[in-house]
Parts: sequence; C-alpha cells; structure tokens
Amino acid sequence: MELPQHGSPAVTRTPAASSARAAVWVTAACLILLALLGAGVKSDFGPQLRLDAAVSEEVYVGDRRAGALNGVLEVLTAPGSWWVRALVLLPALVYLLRRRLWWTAGWLATAAVLVGPLTTGLKEYFGRIRPPFEEGGARYDSLSFPSGHASGIATLVTIALVLTWPLLSSRARAWSLTAGVVLVVTVGLTRMWLGVHYLSDVVGGWSFGVAWTLGTALLFGALSGGRAALR
Repeated sequence: MELPQHGSPAVTRTPAASSARAAVWVTAACLILLALLGAGVKSDFGPQLRLDAAVSEEVYVGDRRAGALNGVLEVLTAPGSWWVRALVLLPALVYLLRRRLWWTAGWLATAAVLVGPLTTGLKEYFGRIRPPFEEGGARYDSLSFPSGHASGIATLVTIALVLTWPLLSSRARAWSLTAGVVLVVTVGLTRMWLGVHYLSDVVGGWSFGVAWTLGTALLFGALSGGRAALR
C-alpha cells in the first residue's frame, strides 16, 4: 500500500488568480513609486530636483515654437484630458448599463470619474509649482505633481486593457498592450515638451493612474474571471 505523503498539496493557480496576483503587485509597486517621488518633492530631495530640472531644460521646445508644431503637441497631449476620457468611455458605460452589467459599469465610472479629483487632491497636498522658465513655460495656476494628463491617460488605457483583455487573443493582447504603452508615454512626453511638467510629475501621474485603476478593478472584480469582467 502506498502511504500518503506529508506536506502541503500542490496548488494550481487559475488564470483569474494569476491576474489578480499580478494586479496586486503592480498596484503596490506603483503606489510605492508614487510615495517615493512625492516624498522627494515634499522634502526638496536634491538629486530628484536636479534630474527634473535637467530633463525639463533639455526637452522643453520653447514658447516660440512654430504654430504647426504647437498644433501637433496639443493633439498629442489631448488624450490625457478629461473630455477625451469622457468621449471614449461614455459610450462604453452606456453599453454596459444597457446590458445590465452593473458591476462593470460601476467600476468603469468609479475609475474614470474619480481619478481627476483625486489627482487634484494630491496636487494640493504636495503643492509643487509648475516648471519655471526664463522665457515662457507654464503659466497655469494649477499645481504640478502629479500630472493630471499622465494619470488620466494611464487610467484610460488601463481601463481599456482590463475591459477587453478577456476578449482578446494572445496576439491581440500583445498589440493592444504595446499600443497602450506608446500612447501613455507619448502623452507624458508632450507634457514635458510643452514645459508644463517635470519628469517626476509625469512618472508620478502614470503611477497613480495605473494604481488607482487596477486597485478599483480588484475591488469591483473587473479582472479576468471576476464578477465585473466581460466574458
């Protein structure tokens, strides 16, 4: 007779459990990065401030840029705006409500609507002014850290990926992820090209947008296999 073996039985992870585990790790990493950058802003951490200043001076294209270039930059930076988020996600929200997918609709609305006010709250807490340039630069009354456009586009892309992920093939997932990363990076770069944000503002915005969206996805069960996931 074969005796039973002692020890813990092997645990087989389902795709849903793997997705949730990965989302937890990504959310935690993004929150830690946001906290570290925020602490550097709050404490005037020298190396971070010097890097921000050097990058800003290097990439800022100046206020005397050609009208055509300015138009291109404004178009490229627009996807991070709240109105683009509304334009893209409102039809999806209506579709979900009509299909009575309440949990999915609730997650989408929560993630998309609250990221703006929460980013503004973080700006008020950290109190960082926009990059100052001798000739031009940002002349906004709003504060700088973290970037609202960066958090907005990170939220938009993350929502789109989470929603469509269960419906996509492996090849389509790779292409969608690549396109999403390119869009997020492009919007972040335009904020520095326009002279309205520092590097750490943009990275902080990306971190907050991803952490907020994945965190709410975990709470609502919007990841693959969850109650709010599309099937």
